[in-house]
Amino acid sequence: MGDLSCFLSQNTVTVENVKYAATKRIKDKAGKPAEWEIKCITPEQDELIKKECTKRKPIPGKRGAYMPETDYAQYVGKLAVACTVFPDLNNKELQDSYQVMGAESLLKKMLTPGEYQDYLAKVQEINGFDIALEDLVEDAKN
Repeated sequence: MGDLSCFLSQNTVTVENVKYAATKRIKDKAGKPAEWEIKCITPEQDELIKKECTKRKPIPGKRGAYMPETDYAQYVGKLAVACTVFPDLNNKELQDSYQVMGAESLLKKMLTPGEYQDYLAKVQEINGFDIALEDLVEDAKN
């Protein structure tokens, strides 16, 4: 049997927050693209977000039977908001300046569609979702 001490919480490396320029259109005082700060969330927080985005859908032909269905677009949007440390997407002044209500709406208004997709990909990468399914299948075969 191996040494379990490497699994103790004090011996694990914490996931550091990441600075990321989500857009070139928002510049800091020096004229450089403003950096956003993104954090990794816990599996418990992730489960809560997934639960919020999952609805029970009736199974056709099976009376009283339901199947869970997760709205993926809603899930990654909420994940991005939960992981964004800076800017504060819940800031009223920031939301008012873009004439929106809600953090998800603000994020979509601040970024172009391409920037938004890139931001979602970065958030997923920071949370460990960057391993492609093909890679997992290949590892399983070996």
